[in-house]
Amino acid sequence: MHLHDLWFILIAVLWIGYFFLEGFDFGIGVLTRTLARNTTERRVLINTIGPVWDGNEVWLLTAGGATFAAFPDWYATLFSGFYIPLLAILVCLIVRGVAFEYRAKRDDERWQRNWETAIFWTSLLPAFLWGVAFANIVHGVDIDQDKNYVGTFWDLLNPYAILGGLTTLALFTFHGALFAALKTVGDIRERARAQALVLGAVTAVLALVFLIWTQAHGGNGWSLAATVVAVLALLGALAANQLAREGWAFVLSGLTVVAAVAMLFLALFPDVMPSTLNPDWSLTVTNAASSAYTLKVMSIVAAVFTPIVLLYQGWTYWVFRKRIGVQHIPSAH
Repeated sequence: MHLHDLWFILIAVLWIGYFFLEGFDFGIGVLTRTLARNTTERRVLINTIGPVWDGNEVWLLTAGGATFAAFPDWYATLFSGFYIPLLAILVCLIVRGVAFEYRAKRDDERWQRNWETAIFWTSLLPAFLWGVAFANIVHGVDIDQDKNYVGTFWDLLNPYAILGGLTTLALFTFHGALFAALKTVGDIRERARAQALVLGAVTAVLALVFLIWTQAHGGNGWSLAATVVAVLALLGALAANQLAREGWAFVLSGLTVVAAVAMLFLALFPDVMPSTLNPDWSLTVTNAASSAYTLKVMSIVAAVFTPIVLLYQGWTYWVFRKRIGVQHIPSAH
């Protein structure tokens, strides 16, 4: 296996990890409006991800940095062509982080309500825009012979991309509902399971259409296998949720995220950004990659530090593994 192929796989793994972890983060943010009935319940939901949300975003930083170092042409074309949606995601993530930290700085009801509204919208928009972005990457965009994106922002909002955005939004919210059921106690836990049933049904319809469309457009045997795994895992998550097996339901919804994102990368390979103007102008793992020496140094660094990061993040989840409920929220809040 060539190093550029290895780094395509590693970058895919980083994005899979990001969407698995940040997916339920975004879902919890959306549920602060659709599941929580009052400020105390919103505080419960926010506290379920309070110790881990910032660590989850490390996967995004690592994925972006790895793309920049391993495939600089891919990074340049992607971030220049998708400038507006990626900037919108970045602004949302900044405001979202501030909202988590500043919400409890004052006891004023209006102050807290405004930050809670910010958490909702800055969770919903990235969950949708990531789907739009990756749908365009897989489907292909207008790239010329100089590896420059020559389309417009509105070209990115095509029906396939919008379907991709709706799919990720529904999937992440479903993933978040199962995480809420896993991490809470009392009435909010029961309502999270009930809402997960509805969200799962919506996700199943959207995901099935989106994955079949992707497979028909440029899929292969491997992507078909990933599609089957994603569908079966989603159905298994719904069944486990009905049986009140929250742990298994969350694991299976996570497997759905993993298989669905893996399917996109499997359908994309060996391209990294296909050109709809001329297939010969597409960016591939070969013509967009850094030098062999750069990839070799990156491989050594990744082999040393990746296990350390995984151990630390795993330890964080273990420490904050207990459930919480409204009885754990001080009355002052």
